[in-house]
Amino acid sequence: MTYAKTVTLPVAPEDAFELVTRPERLRRWMGVTARLDLRAGGDWRWTVTPGNVAAGRVAELDPGRRLVLDWGWDHMPGDDGALGTVTITVEPVDGGSSVTLVHEGLTPEQEASHAEGWNHFLERLEVAGATGDAGPDEWAAAPDPIDEIVAGEAALAVLQHVLRQVGPEAGPLPTPCSEFTVDELTEHLLDSLVSFGAMAEAELVRRDGVDLEDTVALLAADVIEAWRRRGLEGMARSPFGEAPAPVLAGIVPVELLLHAWDYAQATGALITVSDELVAYVSGLAEKLVPGGRGRAFGDEVAAPVDADALTRLAAYSGRTPLALV
Repeated sequence: MTYAKTVTLPVAPEDAFELVTRPERLRRWMGVTARLDLRAGGDWRWTVTPGNVAAGRVAELDPGRRLVLDWGWDHMPGDDGALGTVTITVEPVDGGSSVTLVHEGLTPEQEASHAEGWNHFLERLEVAGATGDAGPDEWAAAPDPIDEIVAGEAALAVLQHVLRQVGPEAGPLPTPCSEFTVDELTEHLLDSLVSFGAMAEAELVRRDGVDLEDTVALLAADVIEAWRRRGLEGMARSPFGEAPAPVLAGIVPVELLLHAWDYAQATGALITVSDELVAYVSGLAEKLVPGGRGRAFGDEVAAPVDADALTRLAAYSGRTPLALV
């Protein structure tokens, strides 16, 4: 069976091709993380939604016009998760470009489920083509099932949307972390991500992205991919000694979500997060925060009476909304 659909975008073909191949632009309509070695034979890997990772190789490339991917799902049993090929073709049309996506090699049942997904994301591509960003994806908001790694992916999706709203002029602004400006918070976050990768037995380094969001996204994706490789079994090492791997992996979503709140408080950026995700991450925080008070976290403060779930989590971690400082 074959799925095929064409959408029209009000952008030039070169811009349309970037929307479907450049990771920092893919994340604006499809995927929490994206890695793509854009050459024939290159590897690619997309976290389409939290907990759902697609990966494979680039089968063919006609730069600016056509991309063929060997499509598969990580962790899917049978044939290494292989599910045919996806061909994306970009062509000029009056007023912009057409993007045609063809997914071949599916069973009838697979075609039906993939059609639902492709229709969802191609609608988001149309929005991104018109506005530059399709905004938070409701499919990423409250993953089920969820664990520490999936929660990290969902929290990263929240953080990325906030960081897209933060311009370089925000660098000197204060944050709810009283010792950090926005620029200093970014340095702290990037250093922390390198440390979180080490806990997952990976030696990671920073890579400069095209902007703040991209720089954080690249490193955070490396951290989460490292935890996926390592898994949640057994004990893991940290600068504070050994601990159960799920406890250390749980630091990632706690930090990403709290810092998303910090950036939003500092800059006035819109933050969109589900109560379900906040509730899960709050459960992780209850295992981490008490032992980290005085170092990573301050003493609990009273949350405003009308506080939302994330602001209550921030108060538990020792943060006060800037408007009340």
